[in-house]
Amino acid sequence: MTEHLVINEEGSLDTTPEKYPAAFRIPALIFSYLFHPLFIIGWVVLYLLYQNNHVFLGVDPETRIIYFLRVFGTSIFLPIVTVLLLKGLGFIQSIQLPTQKDRIIPYVACITFFFWTYYVSKQLGDPTELRAFLLSAFVASCASLIINNYMKVSMHAMGVGGMVAFFVLLLFANKLDDVFSLLAAVLVAGVTCSSRLVVSDHKSFEIYTGLITGIVIQLVAWMIVH
Repeated sequence: MTEHLVINEEGSLDTTPEKYPAAFRIPALIFSYLFHPLFIIGWVVLYLLYQNNHVFLGVDPETRIIYFLRVFGTSIFLPIVTVLLLKGLGFIQSIQLPTQKDRIIPYVACITFFFWTYYVSKQLGDPTELRAFLLSAFVASCASLIINNYMKVSMHAMGVGGMVAFFVLLLFANKLDDVFSLLAAVLVAGVTCSSRLVVSDHKSFEIYTGLITGIVIQLVAWMIVH
C-alpha cells in the first residue's frame, strides 16, 4: 500500500496510506474538478439556458450569453481569482483548501460574490427558477462558513445535493423537459460524492452532511423566491 502527503488541521505535513489504486483515484480527481461547487453553478445555468425549454422561453441567443456571462463573472471567475490570489499571497496553503482555517476567507468571499449575483438577478427580474438557484448558492456559502467551525463539510456534496433538489423542484413545477435530466443530476451527485471519498480526506459523515444540507437549502431558497 502506497502513502501520500496530506496537510493536517495543524497545518503540517502528514503521511496517510492510499486507500484506492490510481485506476480509481485519477477518474475521481477528474470528476472532483469537473463538478467543483463553483462549476456546478455554471453547469446548471447552462442547462437552464440551452437545454431547458421552459425557463428561458423566448429569450434570444445574445441575451442568453449575457445571462451566462453575468453569472459566470461574479459566481465563478471572481471566486477562482480570489482563491488564486490568496494562495499567491500565502494566506492559504493550497487551492484545494484542505483545512478548515484555509476555508474561512474563501467562504466570506463567496458569500459576497454570491449575494451580489443573486441581488443583481433579482433586480433585473430574472426567471424565478434562476433566482431560486442563485439564492441557494448564497445561503449554502453562509451555511458552509457556520458549519466550518465544527467540521470540514464537503462543499462538493453540498453543491450536487442542491443541484439534485433543484431538478426535482423543476420536475414538480412542470419546468423539466424529461426525467433523464433529473437522472443525470442524480448520477453526477453519486459519482461526485464517491469521488470525494476516494481522493479527499473527507469522512462519510462530512459527505452526507453536505449532501443533506445542500438539498434542504435549495428547498428553502425555492420556497422563498416562489
